[in-house]
Amino acid sequence: MRKKIVAGNWKMNTDVVTAKKLLVEIIEGVKRNAPGSTIIVCPPYIALQKAHEMFYGCVVKLGAQNVHYEDDGAYTGEISATMLKSAGCEFVIVGHSERRQFFGETDATVNKRIRKALQHDLSPIFCIGETLEERQGGSTFDVVRRQIAGGLAGITAEDMKHIIIAYEPVWAIGTGQNATPAQAEDVHSYIRTVLAELFSDAIAQDISILYGGSVKPENAREIFAQKNVDGGLIGGASLKADGFLAIANAF
Repeated sequence: MRKKIVAGNWKMNTDVVTAKKLLVEIIEGVKRNAPGSTIIVCPPYIALQKAHEMFYGCVVKLGAQNVHYEDDGAYTGEISATMLKSAGCEFVIVGHSERRQFFGETDATVNKRIRKALQHDLSPIFCIGETLEERQGGSTFDVVRRQIAGGLAGITAEDMKHIIIAYEPVWAIGTGQNATPAQAEDVHSYIRTVLAELFSDAIAQDISILYGGSVKPENAREIFAQKNVDGGLIGGASLKADGFLAIANAF
């Protein structure tokens, strides 16, 4: 049975003080009302160690926002899988559209990062999605297929047990727009078709596929009600504990 997952991507937001405050609010909220899904929080790197300490004995899981494809070396400003593991991370976001758009991430480098994460027992949250131009040009499925095939090149069926996919239409991230539930379902269903072709139908049906793109408490229930939507990768709405937890309970 596929896991229901809600992951919060804080992006480049919060400092040490505000991160701790938000973590406290999330932990307290979870204690008051057990979530109907697995909750993953991905704060900035400066808050990872503190979050790990605070999550002790709590059901909330810890993730990071990126990982480099080498264990160490002269890669100023990057962070390795070994560093993330030592800070208590279990998950890591890989291939987010903002990494692709602003930092030159490609399907090939995404693949290398996924492989490295898996080598160190980090579960990748593998992001894919099309731009507005690509959607308007009718190439959504082509883009999704290319990103899946490139990002998962050389990945084994066993590896797939540890991977989460997040479909994020780029035109809906931080814009206030979002794909309709029917549009999200359409692409999520297609993702399973591609995974069945590349691996097997069993793997395609077992993997959790999250939707990301302006998910809010007001629309989460309708989006999550779709047959092939297993949760969300939440951006801005994850920076408010009450709203984030409301999304996590939208199942």
